[in-house]
Amino acid sequence: MRAHLGDQLVIESPATGVTRRDGEIVGLHHEDGTPPYDVRWSDTDEVTLVFPGPDAHIRHTEHGRPGTTRTSSPPDTGEAAVSAAAPPPGPPDPGDIGRRVAVERRRHGLSREETARRARISPDYLAYLEERPADPTVATLLSLAAALGTTVTALRGAGTDLPPGRGRALPRPQLRDLAPEECRRLLSTHGVGRVAVSASDGSPAVVPVNYEVVEDAIVFRTAPDSVAAAAVGTEVAFEVDHVDEATSRGWSVLAVGPASVVTEPAVVRGLVQRAHTEPWAGGAREMWVSIRPTRLTGRRITPAGQ
Repeated sequence: MRAHLGDQLVIESPATGVTRRDGEIVGLHHEDGTPPYDVRWSDTDEVTLVFPGPDAHIRHTEHGRPGTTRTSSPPDTGEAAVSAAAPPPGPPDPGDIGRRVAVERRRHGLSREETARRARISPDYLAYLEERPADPTVATLLSLAAALGTTVTALRGAGTDLPPGRGRALPRPQLRDLAPEECRRLLSTHGVGRVAVSASDGSPAVVPVNYEVVEDAIVFRTAPDSVAAAAVGTEVAFEVDHVDEATSRGWSVLAVGPASVVTEPAVVRGLVQRAHTEPWAGGAREMWVSIRPTRLTGRRITPAGQ
């Protein structure tokens, strides 16, 4: 087994061939590229000294022959075997960088093969990057950015701290209403949403809260003297949304209904036990508020025809 700096070490399950872990080789201990290697793992960003076992191989993302992954045997057993590299089986689940690369590639009307040729990387690695969470090297990002007429900063998602919606709109956007069943699915079981209330001085306010969905009720924890507590005893609006800046798509769900405080001790204990997260705002927030939606609506923006 031989590697270059910047290559990927991939460890797979011998039984299924599905990637278990991968990382960038950031340090060599022998001039001929044989193990061990210093590897920065993509899932933890930690660097460790690795002696690869039989379930590991090298993905030569920029040094090997395009379209192949070379799996080298130990030096005393002869030449390395060559096998095609491909994304692991299963539905695509790309990371943020992969989604942005795919969107930019399609905007330019480029195939994966042409993009890989321009960026001087393997088409199979580009397919892996677009379909699976990956941690490409800086050199790979520079090559992809040049091939796609963009910047590394943009591919990495610069502006994530800016208000969403600053990206380009779809060429042919389609805004469609969501059925109540799909709205319930998008609400899921928990997350961060916004509740619209009238504050104590009568002024309108919108407050983000960590919420749970329990038996069709939207519940959240707050403090009795908080702005969100003003929801109790009134009809309120509760909104959840998602914006994918990389693909210029998004959806929003609006629930409207009466809000009340949960007072039964057994119910409160059950909510505490089922809660997925503590309120991000911190502090003593032991007051549970329940919203029973009487109206549930939503909208989604997609490309026309989807």
